[in-house]
Amino acid sequence: MITGVFGKRVWAPLGVLTSIGYCLHQRRVALAELQEADDPRPVNRNLLELKMVQVVFRHGARSPLKPLPREEQVEWNPQLLEVPPQTQFDYSVTSLAGGSKPHSPFDSQYHGTILKGGMFAGQLTKVGMQQMFALGERLRKNYVEDIPFLSPTFNPLEVSVRSTNIYRNLESTRCLLAGLFQRQKEGPIIIHTDEASSEVLYPNYQNCWSLRQRTRGRREAASLQPGISEDLKKVKEGMGLGSGDGVDFLILLDNVAAEQVHSLPSCPTLKRFAQMIEERAVDTALYILPEDRESIQLMVGPFLHILENNLLKAMDPATPPGKIRKLYLYAAHDVTLMPLLMALGIFDHKWPPFAVDLTMELYQHQESKEWFVRLYYHGEEQVPKGCPEGLCPLDKFLNAMSVYTLSPEQYHRLCSQTQMIELGNGE
Repeated sequence: MITGVFGKRVWAPLGVLTSIGYCLHQRRVALAELQEADDPRPVNRNLLELKMVQVVFRHGARSPLKPLPREEQVEWNPQLLEVPPQTQFDYSVTSLAGGSKPHSPFDSQYHGTILKGGMFAGQLTKVGMQQMFALGERLRKNYVEDIPFLSPTFNPLEVSVRSTNIYRNLESTRCLLAGLFQRQKEGPIIIHTDEASSEVLYPNYQNCWSLRQRTRGRREAASLQPGISEDLKKVKEGMGLGSGDGVDFLILLDNVAAEQVHSLPSCPTLKRFAQMIEERAVDTALYILPEDRESIQLMVGPFLHILENNLLKAMDPATPPGKIRKLYLYAAHDVTLMPLLMALGIFDHKWPPFAVDLTMELYQHQESKEWFVRLYYHGEEQVPKGCPEGLCPLDKFLNAMSVYTLSPEQYHRLCSQTQMIELGNGE
């Protein structure tokens, strides 16, 4: 091939050869400039300084939220609630404004469902506490032992802690902190939480009218979709359940995941179809909450704004030192993580497991002063949407996030938009 090309060019006049050579040179220069713009020079990672870490995590293993309507119920013995001594760590809970802990309507609801054996629905178990302690120990290895970033003992000037106002999340946070700081602290541990009506650490149907309208009736409709419907019928028949019992793949997954992680005797049908149940639960969730831009905005836009704001404050030299923390912890849920992963372009179409974490690291280059972000999910480095590699320039990362980020004002306007239109039309 090379010989043939050069053989033809020998016969061309010198002037033509010169013109062609010049054009090719110019083209290579242009391509090189484009490649340099899209593929910047390798960053010397030894000169990167860790400035901030944000961790969003799901609570540890718990009892199911709703039991399956079967004669042979799994027994949830209160012995499963035994607190491992190493996870004990005193903390207090306040509102975001620093007032008293808000009422938790979700916990009141869970206490109304008593499972066979005596446990409430949705209770964090010993297994869940151990999972969260292990996550805390992993974070300690990363940010205390391997990199001397955090103090080895809890310091409220270094760490900000926020959780949804649900007891299993508050207790999961306690266990994580116990593992991270080995039950040592220099000041009080305060976990900040919000009223259920205005919480943004999960998709808030109560607070967002537009989100409620978008999802109305879609859970029931999901079970009727081709593929989902046939598989659901197959599983329910194997379990001896009727068609009108209100059981869908979300309830099935909730039960089978809880039973498996606690090594409890499960229905043989659930064991046999466990993988299919998870896949169809994800399909169901994606039908209820589509992956379009506005749906994701309504689900996690305000939360993304909080994460983004932390990044911007950390890189702004005008931010007072007391307004920045080295570590931000957010205790959330599976329904939070799924849309977050979608927004970041790293959703693997698997249900977020108990005690899973999404960790965001912020670095600054000591010479160039450029800022970078690294993202980890379940301890594995990820390449976010809009980023050339795992170590992502902050501006590229923020540009990709900005598609879904909503300020509180934008969120409230978008949430009430459809309602205002309908009221204006007299509907």
